[in-house]
Amino acid sequence: MKITDVAAAVIFRDDGQYLLGQRGPGTFYPGYWEFPGGKVEAGETPHDAIVRELHEELGIEVVAATPWIVREHVYEHAHVRLHFFRITQWHGELRDHVHSALVWQQPAAPTAEPMLPANGPLFAALKLPPLYGITHAWQIGIAAQLAALDAALARGLRLVQLRESSLPEMQRESFVSAAVARCQQQGAQVLVNGDAQLARAIGADGLHLPAGQLMALSQRPPFPLVGASCHERSELEQAARLGLDFAVLGPLKPTASHPGDAGIGWESFARLVAGLPLPVYAIGGLSPSDMRDALNAGAQGIAAIRAAWL
Repeated sequence: MKITDVAAAVIFRDDGQYLLGQRGPGTFYPGYWEFPGGKVEAGETPHDAIVRELHEELGIEVVAATPWIVREHVYEHAHVRLHFFRITQWHGELRDHVHSALVWQQPAAPTAEPMLPANGPLFAALKLPPLYGITHAWQIGIAAQLAALDAALARGLRLVQLRESSLPEMQRESFVSAAVARCQQQGAQVLVNGDAQLARAIGADGLHLPAGQLMALSQRPPFPLVGASCHERSELEQAARLGLDFAVLGPLKPTASHPGDAGIGWESFARLVAGLPLPVYAIGGLSPSDMRDALNAGAQGIAAIRAAWL
């Protein structure tokens, strides 16, 4: 079956809500909700198509459209490849010319249903925040890391990886237990790096896989949230095959732990993540000031060890 390329938009308001449209009568899946967009025409790039479609369908002018993830879905009538873009800047008054209704949704608690099947898997990705904080208590000490964690959670950090394999076992278990309790009390999701048994015993939300563990697996670990560290395209593709929730790719820039490594840079990052069906965080010498570059390169956001706690 021929693959039809489609551009789809996740349009955000300043309050973080995103727009859905309800398919009208006389179309496939009437009454279902979808992200606005349409077919990529001959000679167009997906970016060209989303700018045109949003002007035609909604009467708005796109100012900033950043590439996100690409998913394929086989319907009874077509095999589609959807190129999703995040639209964070646009102007004009919404005037819908295609859908039966429009609705704004909260990422954490969408209510519109039923959702078009190809669009449904994006809900999990929309719930992922732009910043992924990674602990290093083994370097700065447990007390200092817990204090830094408390401060970051108070500032709004909502996704944390506990990466403490260098701590002695008893100290590591004590730290992980204390950190998980703090994160869950503040509504943040927390993953344990590399130790499924500890993650399960402590009641963490998920598991983060080092690249070696990732490549040795044949199926997804049984946790609600699973991420993985990647350094090349083959590892990213393995994360996608396993149906992981996200990946982390880097290093982007020189880091304190690898000062002689120049990093892959944003151009290579964009090339490596292009066309993937899962969100990818950028890591390596990054801070929140790099967020715009990350989004422009197709990243979910940034992951940081030191900068997350400043």
